[in-house]
Amino acid sequence: MSVSRLQQLKGHIFPENKITAMAAPSPLSTHVLNTAMGVPGSNMALSLYRQDPTTKTWSLLTSGATNADGRCPGLITKEMFIAGVYRLHFETALYWESMGETCFYPYVEIVFTIIDPGQKHHVPLLLSRFSYSTYRGS
Repeated sequence: MSVSRLQQLKGHIFPENKITAMAAPSPLSTHVLNTAMGVPGSNMALSLYRQDPTTKTWSLLTSGATNADGRCPGLITKEMFIAGVYRLHFETALYWESMGETCFYPYVEIVFTIIDPGQKHHVPLLLSRFSYSTYRGS
């Protein structure tokens, strides 16, 4: 295969106008898994908050929705990720309603403490209509 053919293939796979600099990966990630159906929990609205250590009030840092794989990339930048208490809020009722279902928990909130923001933290949510669980992943 000639070099020009490789250049054409590269242009087809990575069009010049679509190449963007990769953002640094978020030091905090989540992944929603619909364990009842064995599929990713896609298109679920979620929000990330951090608690003020003095006033104990919560500040919204970001909000978004999970992608087709049940992930929400870019939750927080390394610069914004500091030691403290965080809360992930998942809109589970809206998720189940979008599939014509009801659920027991209208939302799920996972509160966790970050001691070393230099580490990678993964907080998955395993979900069914009547239960959920989570753990600290890597």
